[in-house]
Amino acid sequence: MNENEFTAFAVASGPRLMRFGVLLCGDRAQAEDLVQEALARIYVRWSRIGADRPEAYARRIMVNLQTSWWRSPWSARRAAVVPDVEAADELSGVHDRHLVLAALRQLPARMRAVVVLRYWLGLSEQETADELGVSPGSVKSQASRGLARLRDLLSDQSPERVR
Repeated sequence: MNENEFTAFAVASGPRLMRFGVLLCGDRAQAEDLVQEALARIYVRWSRIGADRPEAYARRIMVNLQTSWWRSPWSARRAAVVPDVEAADELSGVHDRHLVLAALRQLPARMRAVVVLRYWLGLSEQETADELGVSPGSVKSQASRGLARLRDLLSDQSPERVR
């Protein structure tokens, strides 16, 4: 294992993974936990992963962890969290970014992952399907349902701002 390569990867991809984590779960502290756990798992397997798309591997780990945590009985006991809007640099141009993050948090974990991968990270349907281990048809349906649900949630909040 080359620790210098792993360190360079972690430093370079850390901010992107953090933004992805915040969009995925809507909470900065939980996003930090997701990134830390993903990097720890990658570190152990670095010699096998190497340069073979480690960031995609990290995002897949984060999605799977978020899904596991969301399904956990402990998730019902967690207090409601206010999203850390400053961490979501990608949304700085949106006037009501807190509404968008709150609406994202209301989507089921897998649907949220599809929406974030497709529309915030700009991955194709096939790339998203590969990262999540699902079919492109599943990505299409989850994206369609997710966007429709977001429109509904956001129109409840501010109908004049929904496009």
